[in-house]
Order: sequence, then structure tokens, then C-alpha cells
Amino acid sequence: MAILLFFFFLLFDISRAIPVLDFSKLNGHERAKTLAHIANACEDWGFFHLVNHGISEDLLERVKKVSIDFYKLEREENFKNSKVMKLLNETGDKKLENMDWEDIITLTDDNVNEWPSQTPRFKETFKEFRYELKKLAEKILEVLDENLGLPKGYIKKAFKGEEGENNAFFGTKVSHYPPCPNPERVIGLRPHTDAGGLILLFQDDEVGGLQVWKDGEWIDVEPLKNTIVISIGDQIEVISNGRYKSAWHRVFSTTDNSRRSVASYYNPSHKATIAPAPQMVKETNEEWNQAYSKFVFGDYMSIYYQQKFHPKEPRFQAVSSI
Repeated sequence: MAILLFFFFLLFDISRAIPVLDFSKLNGHERAKTLAHIANACEDWGFFHLVNHGISEDLLERVKKVSIDFYKLEREENFKNSKVMKLLNETGDKKLENMDWEDIITLTDDNVNEWPSQTPRFKETFKEFRYELKKLAEKILEVLDENLGLPKGYIKKAFKGEEGENNAFFGTKVSHYPPCPNPERVIGLRPHTDAGGLILLFQDDEVGGLQVWKDGEWIDVEPLKNTIVISIGDQIEVISNGRYKSAWHRVFSTTDNSRRSVASYYNPSHKATIAPAPQMVKETNEEWNQAYSKFVFGDYMSIYYQQKFHPKEPRFQAVSSI
């Protein structure tokens, strides 16, 4: 991994690349420095690569294999007859504005019986992967607690709801972006921020396409083997009272290669009430600088489903009036 990072820094302008952070350094004498780097990444980018995250390379390689096998065996032919493919072939040179060049399935604990069954070792591999990712997500949330000056477990508890009776929601989106004959006419995934809490992305090692909007331009999230890309969601932005920001991001389509993407998201329960943590709200000139109103996450998602590809600020305003 050290060699890979060396070549990464040689090839790319690190001032214009998302941070690459070593999670294992939290356990050594560089803990304070690593905490600061994570805090800066959350504040300045909302995205960062995580290396030495504790998930074995053997498991990651198995996830890659079953993901690729699954698409070829169970999805590739169907995509050729998908709505986006038909429209691309039938609309001449017209750009498809409200569609994505993406094949996707979602895995949750509640739909295990619907998980792919034809691909050998898919279920057992993803059950193991999701278990490890959820553990990692909760470790990262504790790091965010510490950096924000919140009690340990604050964000996890907030995601469960006031009485702690509901579990946070953990889902996994398995996506493929096949080669596109006309990438100038349809995007892989339209620009958006992530609605939930913390997103853990295991992206393709070789095929790029993910970009983050920063300082008025799109920045490539370069493929870096066996890293987990962390994305801050809208709910972390609210709990931190805007100190951490969810980032506008997109995926562009390409003509040459199929891109694999496995994104898992640790979200609040739909019944959880989300609001800025009291420790993040300061009294200034006899007023409280609370930048976000309190709301129920399920209400936010109802708005998000309709406005996912629009700016997030109107969503925050709309949910505050419910």
C-alpha cells in the first residue's frame, strides 16, 4: 500500500486530489495528527480515501469477483433492453437529461431473500462484507464524535432516535456503469449529495468516473486499489451544524470500460429526529447560531426522493416547515 500511495502522489497534484488518510495511524503516536487530517477532510472536502481500514484484501478481492460475475451473469443482457438504452437509441442526438447510465441493485438486511441467487458465493461474500463495513462505519462515526467534541456514540445514538428503540439503517448499492456508446448524451449518475449519514464506497480499481465538486470545478476521485472512499452525508452536515459538509458529486459515463461501484450507507432510522448537536450550537450576541432546523429523517427522505438531483439547501428549508 505504501508503494501505491507513493505513485499516487507522483502522478496527481495532491492539492487538487481528495485526501488519502491512513486509518491505522489512529492507533499510534500519530493519532492526534490523523484526527486533524480527518477533520480537515470532512470540513474541506466531504470526501476522502481511507487506507489500512481493517478490511482484508482477501475479502475485497472476493467482493470484486462476485460483483463482476453477478453483472455478467444476471444483469448485462437485461441492461441492453433497459429504458435508458432504448431512449439512447431512439432519440437521435438529444441529450437524456433525467436519466442515469447505471445498473443498480440494493442490498439490505430486510431483502436478503431477494439478493442475487445465481451468482456463486454472492450472498455469503456480501453478508461478510456488509458486516465488516458496518463495523468500520461505526468506528468512523466515533472518530467524528471525537473531532466534533461530542460524547462517544453521540451520532450513532442520534441515528437510532430519541429513545434508541430503532436501529440505524444500513444499505448497500451494487452498481455497474457499462460502456456507453454516446457518453456525451447521458451521464453515469447525475450530480447530487448523499441524503443519509456516512457513505462507504468501494469503487473500481482501474476505471474512473467519480468526481467531486470543489471550489468551482469537478475533481476526479482517482481509483486507488482497495481503499474505501468515505463520503459525508446530509445528516452529518446537520448534526455538525454545517462544520462538515456533504459534497456534490457525480459519475460520468465512458465508451471503453465497465465501472464497478459498491456504495454502502449508514443512515438514521426513518423515525429519528435529526438536529444540530447542542455542542455545535454557540450563543453569539444573545442569539443561537443554529443553521439547521430539527426534522424527522423520514420526512427529509420524502423530499429527497423528489429533489435528489437538485441543490440540498431547498431540501433543508422544505423539511423545516413540515
